[in-house]
Amino acid sequence: MNHIDSKFIGLISSRLEKFKRIKSNLYNFRCPVCGDSKKNKSKTRGYLYAMKADVNFKCHNCGASMTFSNFLKYLDTVIHKQYVFERFKTNSSGRGTVVEKPTFNFEAPKFKTSIKLPRASEHPRPSGYLTARKLDPKNFYYAQHFKEFVNSLKPTFDSTKYDEERIVIPLVRDSKLIGVQGRALSTNPVKYLTIMLDEDAPKIYGLDTVDKGATVYITEGPFDSTFLRNSVAMCGADLVQRDWGISDCCWVFDNEPRNREITRRISNTIDRGEKVVIWPSNIIEKDINDMVLAGHHVQNLVQSNTYSGLQAKLNFNTWKKI
Repeated sequence: MNHIDSKFIGLISSRLEKFKRIKSNLYNFRCPVCGDSKKNKSKTRGYLYAMKADVNFKCHNCGASMTFSNFLKYLDTVIHKQYVFERFKTNSSGRGTVVEKPTFNFEAPKFKTSIKLPRASEHPRPSGYLTARKLDPKNFYYAQHFKEFVNSLKPTFDSTKYDEERIVIPLVRDSKLIGVQGRALSTNPVKYLTIMLDEDAPKIYGLDTVDKGATVYITEGPFDSTFLRNSVAMCGADLVQRDWGISDCCWVFDNEPRNREITRRISNTIDRGEKVVIWPSNIIEKDINDMVLAGHHVQNLVQSNTYSGLQAKLNFNTWKKI
């Protein structure tokens, strides 16, 4: 952690509830994205931590994850501009990464179980975005004021001052709405917000339609899952498929060999003896949706590049060097 990062952490510390320094290069506070627990005000699950020459933010309640630069931008655009300027002056701008699927967990009181929103196909902005990505806008909803909509399901946001429009992805299990995920249509660094109405339910998209007796493909995001047969999607958390009744699965992670979080997950999956897709070297696109847009037949790609055991380890080690 360099002196500029330390300086700006000090500048924002008074704005972060219950801010404290845990140890060198590690700070803890109440998450400003999700507000942490609404019942227990002593909960502090937001962290700033050093990773090589950079600093990242991570919330272990909601799953929000972003670079320190984007975290500053989220908190205060003026301070963010000062930070970028100082990093630029010292030639230490760094290379940031953004992890897109924050997840909100809440206590489980009574909540509404239906979505009273128009389909995304009924509005030009979400419909245009989804159609351009070769996604069916009829499968998703549109909220012009996402926070206001979420509060109508379950009181979540104390303020809706900075509300915005989002595509709404329903999470359903046994014909019951268990949560929603909102995909930003703006340049908000927090691209995905996942609101769980039932905290005991798995954070999975597509679990209500999947055939558990056949191979189930597990992708990183709901949009990607729509391009594969019999698939579900993770919505911001590591999953243990045995917990939700699936015995035969294949994990399909994004094609990002330089992303340490993804490589960690793939390595863990291989160590568990489970099947995983290792993308071939001729595929340059980062995710399934981009592969579809590039003209690839993703179902064939996935099936012909599924490995386990020693073969998975060998291909994984080669893939990491790409």
